[in-house]
Amino acid sequence: MTVVYEDNHIIVVNKANSEIVQGDKTGDVPLSESVKQYLKDKYRKPGNVFVGVAHRLDRPVSGLVVFARTGKALARLNDMFREGTVEKIYWAVVKNIPEEAEGEKVHYLVRNEKQNKSYAYDREVPNSKKAVLHYKVIGRSENYHLLEVNLKTGRHHQIRCQLAKMGCPIKGDLKYGSPRSNPDGSICLHARRIRFVHPVSKEDIDLTAPAPEDNLWSSF
Repeated sequence: MTVVYEDNHIIVVNKANSEIVQGDKTGDVPLSESVKQYLKDKYRKPGNVFVGVAHRLDRPVSGLVVFARTGKALARLNDMFREGTVEKIYWAVVKNIPEEAEGEKVHYLVRNEKQNKSYAYDREVPNSKKAVLHYKVIGRSENYHLLEVNLKTGRHHQIRCQLAKMGCPIKGDLKYGSPRSNPDGSICLHARRIRFVHPVSKEDIDLTAPAPEDNLWSSF
């Protein structure tokens, strides 16, 4: 992880694509614990350090994650993410180009807990949640296309699921139809930019994370 921004209330990091945001059954050290350790060491804090998880990125995804350093900031960030007032821009590498170079997609997603997978439908079905994103093609390499995705809602695996439904599965995302995995287990999805009003100071925060350093990303 790389720290992109920090103050007394929040800390934002650029997550590597192998890191988990919160603890899970793998028992691997989650990003939230790494952030706690970083703050503990930097400020020589004795005892427990508070780090609140306001939102998550899937493990194979890289990019910006916001953590709260105070209870007040966490409560307000939770509300902001739930109400959709945080602007989240992602970059995704896909093999197939969408029919339109730019557009908005609305699907209805049903989450299957057992499979840890979501399914997209064109119309409302039982237990579905409305999912909205805006995309545009912003780059091309010899074999792939780079999409910029503005996420309007925050559903389980939303970008992965909706792009697959469009016939444009993300490179490396076997779960959603990519023919091959990436050697490092990542998928080519990156939380590129985040914009929001600071939960305490009310300043405008606008942060960008560089894409992973590898030949594929740099080809764009």
